[in-house]
Amino acid sequence: MNTVSTAACLLVAAVSCYLYGYDVLSSLLSVPDDPSMPEPGAAPRRSPQGVPYTELQHIVNADGQHLFCRYWEPAGPPRALVFIAHGAGEHSGPYNEMAQRLKDLSLLVFSHDHVGHGQSEGERMIVKEFQVYIRDSLQHIDLMKSRHPDLPVFIVGHSMGGAISILTACERPGDFVGVVLIAPMVQLNPESATPFKVFVAKILNHMLPSLALGSIESKWISRDKKQVEAYDADELNYHGRLRVSFGMQLMVAADRIEREIPSINWPFLLLHGDTDKICDIRGSIMMYDRVPSSDKKFEIYKGGYHALHHDLPEVAESVLKEVTSWISERLPAMTTEQQQGL
Repeated sequence: MNTVSTAACLLVAAVSCYLYGYDVLSSLLSVPDDPSMPEPGAAPRRSPQGVPYTELQHIVNADGQHLFCRYWEPAGPPRALVFIAHGAGEHSGPYNEMAQRLKDLSLLVFSHDHVGHGQSEGERMIVKEFQVYIRDSLQHIDLMKSRHPDLPVFIVGHSMGGAISILTACERPGDFVGVVLIAPMVQLNPESATPFKVFVAKILNHMLPSLALGSIESKWISRDKKQVEAYDADELNYHGRLRVSFGMQLMVAADRIEREIPSINWPFLLLHGDTDKICDIRGSIMMYDRVPSSDKKFEIYKGGYHALHHDLPEVAESVLKEVTSWISERLPAMTTEQQQGL
């Protein structure tokens, strides 16, 4: 081993524990130690779980990657479109209950597994740019808008999906009637993302972008043990470790959000638990205080953990009611055709 390689290894060993002891970057999400890619050149293309995409609802993004999609369509004519952006390390499936509640309001709800997540293609928890998530979300939203051009559009985002939702709405502020943010990733923990730690993270990203760091503790997802067990047992979730390159993309997203905040004027509902150890509530407080939007609402759940929609039953129910009520208040009046469809 040459002197440069030795020095690089020593640097990694010396700073990785200090840099990523227990902070947002090491606790946000997880990736497998040995992520596998979908079969290259396979015909037909298959999901990471081996299911042909010809048997799955999907879209193909600008990079030619297949993204697994879910749709919750009301029986009658829809009153609005709602796109759900899931968090990092998870997938769109756990949002079924929320989607069903929104579907009951005659809303057409849709979602997809982000690149590198769930049943979508892509190396697990690796993304070349955070913008890919935003680009893919806009592609899916535009597709649904082309089918329902007269319907208003809402976004619901949780955790990293909250960051995706914020930046998606910032790119097309006139396209969205409202944004719902549940424990969004707005900024990194100030104590963890010090200038020195950010500097070292950039060095590590340059030298060893695939270096695996800390993993999430699932016990911080919810205070409901059944929900934690379900999270751990879900094979579409990833329970490994976060890589340096992914952590850098989260930094990029947080920086972009901070720059965008002074210009946000779209309506939003913000929900956060004050005991969230995965996404710092101080980011949500900062956003609410600084955003100039005249239509904004912030609810803090005392003792609430990260996945409020899967927290203690009474909290989860309160969150679902808050989300559905807030969206309902911003829906246009139902047409006669829509009323007949109920």
